[in-house]
Amino acid sequence: MDRAADIPVGNVRVRSMHPKKFAMWLFIITVTMIFVSLSSAYIVKRAEGNWPLIEFPSLFKVTTVLIVLSSVTMQLSYVFAKKNNLFWLRMNLTLTGLLAAGFVIGQYLSWSQLVSQDVYFVGNPAGSFIYVFTGLHALHLIGGVVFLAIVLVNAFRYKVHSKSLAQIEMCLTYWHYLGGLWLYLYLFLILNN
Repeated sequence: MDRAADIPVGNVRVRSMHPKKFAMWLFIITVTMIFVSLSSAYIVKRAEGNWPLIEFPSLFKVTTVLIVLSSVTMQLSYVFAKKNNLFWLRMNLTLTGLLAAGFVIGQYLSWSQLVSQDVYFVGNPAGSFIYVFTGLHALHLIGGVVFLAIVLVNAFRYKVHSKSLAQIEMCLTYWHYLGGLWLYLYLFLILNN
């Protein structure tokens, strides 16, 4: 069963959800709580004073564009899966993976830009938070890339198509979540520097 269904329970119809989708939503909520907690800690720590301004790496702009583009290609993958257009499904999944790899590499190079400004993980609380925010996000994105690779392999095995969408729907949801999370982090860091 790919989609949620109405299940009769007595005289009431209860809406059900695929158990793996439910688990994914619990995971997303957990990750959100982690970043909300870190955002709160950032604001509290900054309010203590002695908060040096940091020039954010210029590559953050590039990685932001890459992750937004990867959300577009992931959405197109889903559209093509619904239409059983397997060639373009596979192409867009592959492109999403390449854009994600570019994002992770760009984040790593952004850290190099921070180091060139003498901003390290230890010593500067503002810098420490930047490393933690971007590192945790990159870690979750790498997990998303693993999931994306599984979906891509299954697309080549003809297991992702209009009658079997649960896996790509989950990947799509998580991917859009990661894109939205990065946009939040980027704006949060800029507005609270």
